[in-house]
Amino acid sequence: MTLRKSPLAAAMTAASLLLAGTAAHADTLLYAGKLIDGTGAVPQSNQTIVIADGRIKAIVAGFQQADADDTVIDRRHGTVMPGFIDMHTHLTSEMAAGSYIHKFTKSAADVTLDSVNYAQRTLDAGFTTVRDLGDSYNASIALRNAINAGKVTGPRIFTSGKSIATTGGHADPTNGAKEGLYESPTPADGVVNGPYEAREAVRARYQDGADLIKLTVTGGVLSVAKSGQNPQFMMDELKAVVDTARDYEMKVTVHAHGKEGMLRAIEAGVDSIEHGTYMDDEVMAAMKAKGVYYVPTITAGKSVAERAEIPGFFPELVQPKAKAIGPKIQGTFAEAYKQGVKIAFGTDAGVFDHGENYREFGYMVEAGMPALEAIKAATFEAATLLGTIDDFGTLEVGKRADIVATSGDPLTDIDALGAINLVMKDGQVYKNTLN
Repeated sequence: MTLRKSPLAAAMTAASLLLAGTAAHADTLLYAGKLIDGTGAVPQSNQTIVIADGRIKAIVAGFQQADADDTVIDRRHGTVMPGFIDMHTHLTSEMAAGSYIHKFTKSAADVTLDSVNYAQRTLDAGFTTVRDLGDSYNASIALRNAINAGKVTGPRIFTSGKSIATTGGHADPTNGAKEGLYESPTPADGVVNGPYEAREAVRARYQDGADLIKLTVTGGVLSVAKSGQNPQFMMDELKAVVDTARDYEMKVTVHAHGKEGMLRAIEAGVDSIEHGTYMDDEVMAAMKAKGVYYVPTITAGKSVAERAEIPGFFPELVQPKAKAIGPKIQGTFAEAYKQGVKIAFGTDAGVFDHGENYREFGYMVEAGMPALEAIKAATFEAATLLGTIDDFGTLEVGKRADIVATSGDPLTDIDALGAINLVMKDGQVYKNTLN
């Protein structure tokens, strides 16, 4: 026997199917006057990006007619690009006059709440993904989790948690503190001596929930210690870190200013070099041979050099390092670009104000990199280094809809990237100042 629905039930079923079908097919259409897809390809004019379920459904020539339920975002008079990726940030801090006392005055709660503000500013500037390369209290891990859960707004975060240092090295949190103020830091605190402790520190980062490993393989500019470039890890320690990280499918990046530290790190098998101030032809050749990326952070160098001229801004030990090292990074970048070293965009935001990450684009172009390649460094190259290029980093069908736009043309005026007026992450609009 066949059961037949009543006319009312049939009508309700038909209406439900119609509504379900309508909801399923409602798309967002983004009209792009100029489209830069992040791959380095020649930009296209008058394109429509069709977005559904957080991903790019289609990219079609011309301005596609919208259906009644579609949402249209009109940038026919602007430039549309992939969301930018900053491969070197510190979202849990921001350098300012008096910052050196914050480790004695700010609690974990203070640091975490500050990071929410910094994350919002970063996303608002068009950076939909960042690497956080060194925090306090694992605040960047908590921030990442809160963003992923939709509790707060910010970029997608890949974080190293606490950077790993050696005793007295850059990122040893007890530097500059009087004896007895702190207990001696352990591998769990990110300070190691010897290969066994190096392995323990990597496993501690994994236990904390970090996504990658960050080492400080040379002295640093801002640490309260004399040298800004001496090597600070031995080869057995470096190999222990890299080999252990590989077991946990974690990439390894290193802060490095001095040549010897960079050569050791490259030999050990790291994935990227941050800053790279004193790299020379030998270092660059080694990086190319091993496929190691360079993340320049020119903006940080410029910023610390400028602030070193302000009396009292930095401790006495830091001032000469800031004056000597900071101004050199842009020149190193220019030479690395000429020699064909792989470059991914990174700023060291936190050393300067969050939300000003776009300044790096201008310095890269000023040093000789064409604007289209600078944008590629912050999209395709950065996503390749992250290992996410199949998921996001360029505007291609099937990838996450991480998209930004500006009213200007960055290929003729790179400063247009400092005026982002549309920010979309995973298809959700977080900023749209043209309505």
